[in-house]
Amino acid sequence: MKDILADRTGCIDASGIRKVFALAAKLDDPVNFSIGQPDFDVPDNIKEAAIDAIRNGSNAYSQTAGDSQLLAKISGLLKNDFAWSDPSMLVTSGVSGGLFLTFLAMINPGDEVIMADPYFVINKHVINMIGGKCVFVNSYPDFKLPVRGIADAITEKTKLIIVNSPANPTGAVYTGDELKQLADIARKNDIVILSDQIYDNFCYEGKCPSIAEHYEKTILLRGFSKSYAMTGWRLGYAAGTDAVKDIIEAMTKIQQYTFVCAPVPFQKAAIAAIDTDVSDYVSAYKKKRDMLYDGLKDKFEIYKQDGAFYAFIKAPDSAKNATEFVKRAIENNMLIIPGNVFSEQDTHFRISYATTDEKIEKGIEILRKLA
Repeated sequence: MKDILADRTGCIDASGIRKVFALAAKLDDPVNFSIGQPDFDVPDNIKEAAIDAIRNGSNAYSQTAGDSQLLAKISGLLKNDFAWSDPSMLVTSGVSGGLFLTFLAMINPGDEVIMADPYFVINKHVINMIGGKCVFVNSYPDFKLPVRGIADAITEKTKLIIVNSPANPTGAVYTGDELKQLADIARKNDIVILSDQIYDNFCYEGKCPSIAEHYEKTILLRGFSKSYAMTGWRLGYAAGTDAVKDIIEAMTKIQQYTFVCAPVPFQKAAIAAIDTDVSDYVSAYKKKRDMLYDGLKDKFEIYKQDGAFYAFIKAPDSAKNATEFVKRAIENNMLIIPGNVFSEQDTHFRISYATTDEKIEKGIEILRKLA
């Protein structure tokens, strides 16, 4: 029998996160620390904007690049944040869609893409699937931006550097000084930087620094899924200056033949989302972070990170590796993710504290017992 699957399918595995997510359906009221999905609902005004858009007939395709009103709103944001007067923009089907389009637009077989380890899970698998080569730079144990390691990893085959801050899975927020150093290195070597900032509203110690403030060859990816709990609405955007205009245009061209356009009623709702204050949610998540950190710091190697809603925690010495520890946690009705889903190491596990305070308290109790 002929092999019916393309060779590229062998480069990816079913997401370890989704495997754990499937387990949740089989457990009785588990402490679910597995999925990076806000535990609050979409704010009512944004829901109403989506409903109104549907009722008013905004149900057809938009232009591939996105709804003109939303693009104008995003342009205003970018002008305010980075003084970009005429940015190139593309509304994407989530930031994951933006990552996919960027990789398809830029990466040829054999091209190297540098990223810090740990990394967002999609990056490795999509780059491998299209024939690129991932170059991982160790950021353990504190998960700061490994500027020197990235500089040392650059070769003539380096096509792209990925920056994810605030980071999934670690919660790390890179400082303005670290990002400026990396910008200088990228400029010296004429390398594009992809800045994944899906969590930039969840920055607990002030405005989130962005490498887009320092480097003109930055492809900026932002989204609505996390800040406004719109994970199922699949909406984000890619943007950049004239220095990356050709890349954004290529991404738009590929979108014509893949996603076509982002969901139009939700594009309309995103206009309302941009004006919606989510600071109360962010404050609540800062308290969740503090609760988790204070409850575990004397039992685990854990760093108090400044953003997103994740903790990347070293498994105790009593466990052979993080995967073995995760199995023990699941046996105790807790769902966490083994670190090797996000890393070339199997020493840590990821917790998403996007859940209720009561679940966090219960989870702390279970983890302390397991330690």
